[in-house]
Amino acid sequence: MILVLDFGGQYSQLIARRVREARVFSEMIPYDTPVEEILAREPEGIILSGGPNSVYEAGAPRVEETLFDLDVPMLGICYGMQLMALSMGGHVEAVQIREYGRSRIEVTEQKLLFAGTPDEQVAWTSHGDAVLAAPDGFQVTARTPSVPIIAFEAPELRGGRFGVQFHPEVRHTEYGMDILKNFLFEACECKPDWTPVNIITDAVEKIQAQVGDAKVICGLSGGVDSATAAMIVHRAIGGNLTCVFVDHGLLRQNEAEQVVETFGKESDVPLIHVDASGRFLDKLANVTDPEAKRKIIGEEFIRTFEVEAGKLAEDAKFLVQGTLYSDVIESGTRDAAKIKSHHNVGGLPEVMDLDLVEPLRNLFKDEVRVVAAELGMPERMVWRQPFPGPGLAIRVIGDVTAERLEILRRADFVLQDEIRSAGLYRELWQSFAVLPAIHSVGVMGDARTYAYPVVIRAVTSDDAMTADWARLPYDLLERISNRIINEVPGVNRVALDITSKPPGTIEWE
Repeated sequence: MILVLDFGGQYSQLIARRVREARVFSEMIPYDTPVEEILAREPEGIILSGGPNSVYEAGAPRVEETLFDLDVPMLGICYGMQLMALSMGGHVEAVQIREYGRSRIEVTEQKLLFAGTPDEQVAWTSHGDAVLAAPDGFQVTARTPSVPIIAFEAPELRGGRFGVQFHPEVRHTEYGMDILKNFLFEACECKPDWTPVNIITDAVEKIQAQVGDAKVICGLSGGVDSATAAMIVHRAIGGNLTCVFVDHGLLRQNEAEQVVETFGKESDVPLIHVDASGRFLDKLANVTDPEAKRKIIGEEFIRTFEVEAGKLAEDAKFLVQGTLYSDVIESGTRDAAKIKSHHNVGGLPEVMDLDLVEPLRNLFKDEVRVVAAELGMPERMVWRQPFPGPGLAIRVIGDVTAERLEILRRADFVLQDEIRSAGLYRELWQSFAVLPAIHSVGVMGDARTYAYPVVIRAVTSDDAMTADWARLPYDLLERISNRIINEVPGVNRVALDITSKPPGTIEWE
């Protein structure tokens, strides 16, 4: 295991992801985690992330002084390198020419980190301070025209000490993965055994140890996270798992049927399918405020699930959740053992007193997809684009009605069909149709129409924190527009949203 100490850098989470891409397990923890706790985790290596502070600022993040005495290989990145240098006797100060973006670096010594990479390469930099004097025992291994120490190494010192004043985890750094792999496999002597098969085997063993012979329930949303969690738990405990799929009637075309088919025909996971679409529509009648929609849907999901789970509550002791590692990171250190209000599943009441089973809590989204494929889940479910919990209710802009939901479903189906046919589905982070509850004038068959417009939204992104509107080919847009207007009654206009995030958001509500 590799521990990433987070100093608040914008790329901290990306470091952990890149380490895992090299098939080495990593965890991100706060920079001030006690050294005793770090030792208890028995890491093969430690990476100190970048951060927005200057090491000389009052209140700048610091680690316990004994951290650098550990006999564990360490790699400092940007702020992490500066902190390492300062703590071990080097000198750091502001540079006259700051470096942001792509920088050309010169490798002066082919030591461990740069082994197998060229002497001239491009790296992504983002710093105003730099190490101007390396600590004793360190050798400078790279520089830029304005910064004389862009990397240093002391491979024989306490397991190895390494630092780079650039971001190897960012794709713009040409040989970033090579540098990280040299640290992981040469300095830390890790093995690339973080694989889907091992992930599943490890999860199954932990679930069996946690659950034993107890009964377990899982609330399925129709997404890949909850479905994958359910499949892993079922592999561990078999028939002691029962899944409850609350169909709120706000899914896309055929999605409810796909969930039932996946857990009915293609697996032997016990499934309770609750068609609550009428109940949800009744509660949403005449509601136009998006936050009110979300609260109503969340509340109704809880109540519907509660009724079904109550039938099993006498025997059930555990609840499965599709919590991901990104959820854990965003909430700091969350080791909740009981259901709490506003938890991932939607705020199930505490009185249910169910312990959580979270087989995915150490996985990022892309890792979940790989595991899902390994478990044999259908490709359409594995690679389904992110879909909001409130579903189509927040893609109907205005009052949600059965008619508008049907129009939106049919329009969205056409969009997805054409996107898939063009081979673009997996290149896009999300693509979907939006139905504003307004009418515009048109002409069809020599007659005036007054019907709905449909807005097409398609974006590219790595993590949904930022997103750019997708440059879909004009001929594809033409086919989508023609098909929607010809095949979906009640629509006479198709528009394209070309807003990025920021300033807009991916979803409209």
